[in-house]
Amino acid sequence: MNLREARQVIGALETDPDAARVFGKTYETADGSTVIPVTTVRRGSPRPAGVFVVKDGRASWVPAVDGERIAMMGILVGLVSAALAGVAMVRRPPWPDLHGDISHAHWRARPSR
Repeated sequence: MNLREARQVIGALETDPDAARVFGKTYETADGSTVIPVTTVRRGSPRPAGVFVVKDGRASWVPAVDGERIAMMGILVGLVSAALAGVAMVRRPPWPDLHGDISHAHWRARPSR
């Protein structure tokens, strides 16, 4: 598959009705690969989607990773789990119940001197 065939295949792909994909300028690398950047535009803001890499007649997709989004999801999961743990501790604390009946049975069982 050469670059022209790769562009025909990419052009024939069905597009998502909620998103517009924009293909950038092609780049040739030193090892003979062709790189085609892809951007997704949603609600007026472009976000990198990834790149198509064409090398030795084979095309492959390399998705872009948004590190900030992954970090924010990790923080959100941590906050939710901390809140749920706090609620669980208020309902049933992990320490022993000290409001039980404290009777003198402990003293009666002890032998006298």
